[in-house]
Amino acid sequence: MAIAIVVSCSPGHPATASRILKVCADPNNLPFSNQQRQGFENRIAELISSDMKAELRYTWWAQRRGFVRNTLNTHKCDLLVGVPSSFERASTTTPYYRSSYVFVTRHDRHLRIGSFDDPALKRLSIGVQMVGDDFTNTPPAHALSKRGIIRNVHGFSVYGDYRQANPPARIVDAVANRDVDVAIVWGPLAGYFAKREPVALDIVPVSPQIDLPFLPFVFDISMGVRRGEDAFRDTLNVIIARRKPEIDGILREYGVPRLDVPMSSQ
Repeated sequence: MAIAIVVSCSPGHPATASRILKVCADPNNLPFSNQQRQGFENRIAELISSDMKAELRYTWWAQRRGFVRNTLNTHKCDLLVGVPSSFERASTTTPYYRSSYVFVTRHDRHLRIGSFDDPALKRLSIGVQMVGDDFTNTPPAHALSKRGIIRNVHGFSVYGDYRQANPPARIVDAVANRDVDVAIVWGPLAGYFAKREPVALDIVPVSPQIDLPFLPFVFDISMGVRRGEDAFRDTLNVIIARRKPEIDGILREYGVPRLDVPMSSQ
């Protein structure tokens, strides 16, 4: 079962059944999650567990290669709060938000970058998130390489230096510190940390949304459970629909850029 049922006993009282919602999350990955439960996925997990009248428990695991294999697939947890809706290694719920990669620039530079086809990208220094060492394994890196924009690209690890707090934030810091002119960053990460920089930063969703033939920059985000646990997934779908106003409020509080709601609501 996806929700563990445990029996607790205390002297002089009959046994009582209680639900436990087991969530796996990264302990050092704001704005998504951290061990202090300060991320928006922590907040949403609390909302889900409250609705289910379940005790929320975490298994903390750095969200790197092997994360799902070592957590969800080994029953260390039952729920991943944020995965792409097309995620093949889990059964996914209906999406609860849609976001995009974004261009991040200093407001005082007035660069107004909004498209991968902007000629200015050929001369500006560009920060790009990467997973490995080849600089070609994220959608923005592919898009830039396709346009011959390579020599002025600087890679920032998606994982970062895990000894630091919030390691993925370094790419946003680089824009604020003028280490790069523009960064291309996953929207929720950019929206959260841009508000915490000492200078104003502009955030603009990248264009096009899909680089043909098929390189998407916009993703629907869902919750993930183990394949075959359809009843649990369906229960989550009901809760997501019922608690949509609260979920939207949490995402708004954390500055998540969204393409599924009007800009006036963000």
